[in-house]
Amino acid sequence: MSFFIDQNAFAQQQMQIATSNIGKSNGAPFTGKDPITFQADNVSYNAKTGEVTWTGDVHIWQNDHVLRADKVTYNRTTNIANADGNVSMVEPDGEILFTQHVQLGENMREGVMDQVYALLADNGKLAANGARRTGGKVHDFSRSVYTACPICEKDPKKAPFWQLRSYQAIRDMENQRIDFSDTFIDFFGVPVFYMPFFSIVDPSVKRKSGLLIPSINFSGKYMGAYTTIPYYWAMNKWSDLTFIPLFATKTGPQLSAIYRARFNQGMLRVEGGVADDTVNKGSWKNAVGDTIYNNGNGAQGYLFLKTEWALNQNWRYGANINVATSADYMRDYRINGYGQDTLGSNLYLEGFGEGAYSKITMQGYQGLNRGVINDSDLPFVLPRYTYSFLGQPDALGGRFSFNTTDFVIYRPTGASDQRGQATLNWDRPFDTDFGQKWLVTLHVDSNIYRATDLNEMPLYLNKRGTNVSGQALPTLAVKMNWPFLREFKLGDSSGTQIIEPIVQLIAAPHAKGGRNWAMPNEDSLAYEFSDTTLFALNRYQGTDRLDGGARANVGIHSNWSWNGHQVDFLAGQSYLEHVNKNLPQNSGVSRHMSDVVARLRFSPTQFFSTTVRGRVDPYSGDITYGEGVFNAGFRHFGINGGYLYEPITPYYYYFGNPFTKNGPSYLYKERTSELTLGASTDWDHWHASAFGRRSLSRKENVAMGGSAGYKNDCFSMDVIYLKQYTMINGEDNVDTILFMLTFKTLGTFGING
Repeated sequence: MSFFIDQNAFAQQQMQIATSNIGKSNGAPFTGKDPITFQADNVSYNAKTGEVTWTGDVHIWQNDHVLRADKVTYNRTTNIANADGNVSMVEPDGEILFTQHVQLGENMREGVMDQVYALLADNGKLAANGARRTGGKVHDFSRSVYTACPICEKDPKKAPFWQLRSYQAIRDMENQRIDFSDTFIDFFGVPVFYMPFFSIVDPSVKRKSGLLIPSINFSGKYMGAYTTIPYYWAMNKWSDLTFIPLFATKTGPQLSAIYRARFNQGMLRVEGGVADDTVNKGSWKNAVGDTIYNNGNGAQGYLFLKTEWALNQNWRYGANINVATSADYMRDYRINGYGQDTLGSNLYLEGFGEGAYSKITMQGYQGLNRGVINDSDLPFVLPRYTYSFLGQPDALGGRFSFNTTDFVIYRPTGASDQRGQATLNWDRPFDTDFGQKWLVTLHVDSNIYRATDLNEMPLYLNKRGTNVSGQALPTLAVKMNWPFLREFKLGDSSGTQIIEPIVQLIAAPHAKGGRNWAMPNEDSLAYEFSDTTLFALNRYQGTDRLDGGARANVGIHSNWSWNGHQVDFLAGQSYLEHVNKNLPQNSGVSRHMSDVVARLRFSPTQFFSTTVRGRVDPYSGDITYGEGVFNAGFRHFGINGGYLYEPITPYYYYFGNPFTKNGPSYLYKERTSELTLGASTDWDHWHASAFGRRSLSRKENVAMGGSAGYKNDCFSMDVIYLKQYTMINGEDNVDTILFMLTFKTLGTFGING
């Protein structure tokens, strides 16, 4: 049986009229007390037989139930009605039934139909040789087919992309389910899979309790073959709960659950699980040769909680709690979040005002990548307070701003400290008659610390016990941009060119080592000198370390634009009165004349664009930093890539004590040279992509993967592959494959590998 029932033009018009109500009606069930209203072109009554006959364009209403037909005959004695010719019936839930003949009784609660066609929500369609209506709540379809795919307008007899072909389909409108028995899944009319029983939620229902589609994995590295069988419980209109039992061949079972709730003033999401982890553990060595022992055996569990509530229109509070009994457990059971370096948790209160923002938070962390992170080294922030204020322009034409970030940090191993910090800033822009754009800035950074155990990480100072220290750095900066603009002709096109010299003078007191190196360093572990920070007052990430002393920054910016194409270039350099010898190597400012930084953005056509930036030592000509990305492609094909170069690997600077006579770890001194390439294509309904990352300096791959799939209006298929070579928590050379089939209105079937 193919998905086709002949309908004439009138029936198609009926369908279009009623489609807008699918899934929107919410009528009451049939009763014998509700009045019946009718409309017809002609009405006749036979007193002998007790029959009323309506002909023409017949409409009959009872509550939200609507019947339309060419002819309706109603016997008042037997309470049976027969409708013939272009019959359509609209149900309270929006379902539309089309047939050529139907016999109804018990106030339309009982009935029998021939050659029936049902139009459901979300473009669901069901056709059958016949149907029986019971109690106005159940439709029993015989020899049925179901699909959510479009029907070919040119050839309605042509089988759709996919369909469920069943011996019987029962639509329970009260429980909002459709049960299929003795069912084949057909693609283009060809059966490919058989199911003795299959049940789905009615397409008109957005949320319904019941079993969800299982997930199957045939070859998990730690769990072996495993399956999950989720159960969804729609508790009420604002909350639901999903149970996810997992059964595996190599380890014990796991039961996890997800609770979600949405309220008028907030939301809550809780995810957690418990398991009996029986994976055989061993040990492994990290990058510097330390032995790491696995510790995730026995009873294990995790809890992820996210909630947020509004106090009023200006204030809200919330929490993000993420904890697990061990990183090994998250690895073994592939808990969401594994692969990150840490799990972070926080409680917060934040407020928003006109030009102002305030937030207080408490934070904690759990390490997941134990090859480079020890939990005892991670801080607890109890609490952290941030406030920012940006004022309106004052009488002098300037604008004042104030920022503070204060915190209390505790480390089980390492320095613990308390900080008070304040930043004041005043900017006054103005222009001259020569087209120069000036910016005068008055800036003050200040903070005070009380700290213990500064001899431990992350500072490793030769100071024990409790120390109190502070710093303040006033800064005066004057910056001038002088843009020169002209228009030009390029063939038949016209464009604009901008050449803009930029000069900045900064005056600030100088103290060796970036102000106060006897203080803790919680927010300035990295120093960035690039095109993005060339004109920054402070090139550290925070304020624990500051760029002091007098310096001049100069640059040249140029831009050419025509017909949507663009070339944008910036190059510059810094000249320093004093050199900060405490900066890590390769900082770019190790001499009075800094490295040259530059950036180029190039988009010569709509099919290609690239951005390249770098840093060059003017004395030796060596490249001390470089990166570039590009995108190229046409309508159905694209390619992208990137390259990163640095003579060091900055991630490992604080892997050990960098201030010993030997300096940072040898891992820090290894060169970074990494290449990434990717490609994608799409054609009609098909799509595919692939990517690869390779470390050229280490002569090894980092990661690679790809995906391919097909998608149309009612079906999608995707295959995703990922291979990871780098080690995370003792695990490397990990292959992951995911195969997914998605049927509209039915759900997604997934297989992991």
